[in-house]
Amino acid sequence: MLCRFALLPLTVAALASCGPNPKARELRLWSDNYALHITTDPMPPRALEPIVYRIVVQDKKTGQLIETGEGRIFATSVDRANTSDGLKKEKELGTYSARLFFATTGDWQAALQFRREKNPRMALERVDWTQTIHPASEPGT
Repeated sequence: MLCRFALLPLTVAALASCGPNPKARELRLWSDNYALHITTDPMPPRALEPIVYRIVVQDKKTGQLIETGEGRIFATSVDRANTSDGLKKEKELGTYSARLFFATTGDWQAALQFRREKNPRMALERVDWTQTIHPASEPGT
């Protein structure tokens, strides 16, 4: 009887690792004033397919969602190919989206700039990361 209860945590952990974990696919970045949660669709991002970025922006200190802001996302490949898009406000509070198209596979240097209000005098805060782009999907998969 004791043996069955000892195996229960291992079984639960094994089952939990089988399903998709949305947090594992979320990129979390912080600027001076913002906490950014970034996801892509599809995941993983693939070359030659439009990639939708979904960005949830919160005030870093209070955790409050930022409902009025503006920004852009952009990336450059090793061979100097570029892609960029402005952030579009979504229906969900504090959520923005953008579409990027990556012409090649490999690691791209990506960045996101954001400011709380549409005010040119307010500074854009920037976060940077390396975005790995996978080969395009095979047709029918």
